[in-house]
Amino acid sequence: MTANVIFVDDEKHLRTACSQALELAGFEVNSYESVDGVLDEIDPAWPGILVTDIRMAGTDGLQLMAGALEIDPDLPVVLITGHGDVPMAVKAMRDGVYDFIEKPFASEVLVDAVRRGLDKRNLVLENRQLREALTKGTRLENRLVGQSLGAIKLRESITQFAAVDADVLITGETGTGKEQVAQALHELSPRAEQRFVPVNCGALPETMIESELFGHEKGAFTGAGQTRIGKFEYADGGTVYLDEIESMPLELQVRLLRVLEERKIVHLGSNTEIPFNVRIIASSKGDLRDAVSEGSFRDDLYYRLNVLTVSIPPLRDRRDDIAMLVTHFIHQEGIQFDRAIDEIPLPDMQPLMSYDWPGNVRELRNCVRRYVLGQAIELDRPERGDDSIELSGEPLSIQLAAFEKKILQETLQKNGGRLKSTYKELGVSRKTLYDKLKKYRLGNPDRGSELD
Repeated sequence: MTANVIFVDDEKHLRTACSQALELAGFEVNSYESVDGVLDEIDPAWPGILVTDIRMAGTDGLQLMAGALEIDPDLPVVLITGHGDVPMAVKAMRDGVYDFIEKPFASEVLVDAVRRGLDKRNLVLENRQLREALTKGTRLENRLVGQSLGAIKLRESITQFAAVDADVLITGETGTGKEQVAQALHELSPRAEQRFVPVNCGALPETMIESELFGHEKGAFTGAGQTRIGKFEYADGGTVYLDEIESMPLELQVRLLRVLEERKIVHLGSNTEIPFNVRIIASSKGDLRDAVSEGSFRDDLYYRLNVLTVSIPPLRDRRDDIAMLVTHFIHQEGIQFDRAIDEIPLPDMQPLMSYDWPGNVRELRNCVRRYVLGQAIELDRPERGDDSIELSGEPLSIQLAAFEKKILQETLQKNGGRLKSTYKELGVSRKTLYDKLKKYRLGNPDRGSELD
């Protein structure tokens, strides 16, 4: 296994003691008594942290740090000194050192610095990989970002359906990106050079939607001062996107069905049929079959629209995409608002990964936008139900311990008792999880069969 800590010190007893302390904390350590060969182990993809003494014979720790940061300016470096040199510490901080420890120090101080440094390193490398994937992605991958199985299948469906000149029904919860999918279907189709015309059926008054879709003649109704073409006629040769199709009035559904079957429209106030050539993409935030069962949507129109179907999974079902989406949105929002934001710190990312995102991708983007604009990340978490811990009037330490134990129990159960999955999800070290399991007497963490 590749070491994730390089420890350099020319004092053998200190080198041995610190290496043992780090190994007991679960880290893989390579120790050196001098700088010779250290830089050969470091490259921009190395998932580790450098810990080095400053005062050593020959090349000192500051020179080693400078060489390491030339290889990767984002590499966390922890410097150790026994001389209490304040100017040296200030200069090291300016030169990019991650942390500074003065001898003598407790092993817990070193372990804590290394753990924080590795958390930062992992986040930096993950963001680099995400940025690289976004940079190398196709146009469709950059529009519909994600590497989860759900995102891949979604892009495959779009690629397959785009070339087929048939109507498409898109289903997905609010905020999942239904219009993005519709635009992608249009842009990858033979109609891409023609118009994409979106219509929000839920936002148009019932008295206006027929005129908006089919057009009207001058004098057709009060206020119709001139002839106006509708969306279908305007989009001739291109694509009409009917969003929230489930909200269309029943009376208009009858006329829309006939229009879709005959591909002809008649202006309000006219008897002349006007042929048109468009592809229809409709979307619904709910299952139209339920609307059919309830009598609010015509079954014949449903079957006419349901030629090809694209189902967009909610964000809670593709959590693996959250980090990539955050990176993508930080870049986009940073450009829009002229803000230089490289990444979201790990403590702020962890709540994003565990949140259910009822508003889906739209809610996530708005959250990132607020962060880019300088606001703290706040998630609209619902209040816990019957499984919440009630206030008992006991001391705070007892109530916090009960809450911590409950989180451990639920996370263990969710991960099938697998400790590795549990401590990764909770964002703690292996040793920290073991200590807490022993503290609360939750199973036997020392059983090797449970480690992975």
